[in-house]
Amino acid sequence: MGSKNNNIPIKFRIRLISISDLKPHENTDSIKLKSLKDEIFSDGILKRPIVIDEKTKVIIDGHHRVDALRLLGCTKIPACCVDYTCDKIGLKSNLENIKITKDKVIEAALNNCPFNPKSTWHYIKLGNGIKHISFIQKRVDMPLETLK
Repeated sequence: MGSKNNNIPIKFRIRLISISDLKPHENTDSIKLKSLKDEIFSDGILKRPIVIDEKTKVIIDGHHRVDALRLLGCTKIPACCVDYTCDKIGLKSNLENIKITKDKVIEAALNNCPFNPKSTWHYIKLGNGIKHISFIQKRVDMPLETLK
């Protein structure tokens, strides 16, 4: 998956991952989490996979989806597994006066010291521009029962 045919410049593969193996680098916002949990429950499906670092299982994008599924009794989640060290993946910090690097993201997750919600904004480099990392998260429409 992730070939140049679909204009995605990074390699990734979608795998079903155990939620218990994942390591968050950000906390979630309780209001956004409740809203998303209710939406996923109502839909009966998870529409898009999350993005994780294949090597460390650190969540790059999708913290709210992970927590929503956990609250819904799911144990698995579809994930786009990427090499986070790839130079085509970039990161912007949303915190004032604090520069967050990829190393700090991994360190926060592995040390169980997550940043505040929405502290980071991950992107992929496309030609002369950038797109949010969700650009690689194509719809999977996975039934919740499959994820229990």
